[in-house]
Amino acid sequence: MAKETARYTEAVGRRKTATARVRLTEAKTSSMLVNGKMADEYFPLDVMVKMAFSPLQLMGATYAVSAHVRGGGLKAQAEAVRLGISRAMIEITPEQRKDLKVRGFLKRDPRAKERKKFGLKAARRAPQWSKR
Repeated sequence: MAKETARYTEAVGRRKTATARVRLTEAKTSSMLVNGKMADEYFPLDVMVKMAFSPLQLMGATYAVSAHVRGGGLKAQAEAVRLGISRAMIEITPEQRKDLKVRGFLKRDPRAKERKKFGLKAARRAPQWSKR
């Protein structure tokens, strides 16, 4: 007889250039692994851990979270994990969608760095102009 593996729900969250692949598994207590480390070890600031955990705390849900994050900075990675958790929670219980949407957890933040244009020093910064 084959060993029964835990069933999980997977979703993807993105922010700027950070991409998080998140898996939620039913558990008795909430726990979060990010790239193989506990969330409080991976993220240097407690605020980032709270940001990533906020959908679970809002709904009072208990899941074991496993996230693989690539790219971007640590804050963008935390926001990508938050979006991934929110999307996975909706797959499990669709009636939570409204509460998560009101909080803004389902909106992918579209802001990203603007590209540099030729003839300029940065995206919009022009070279210094001299009258004489």
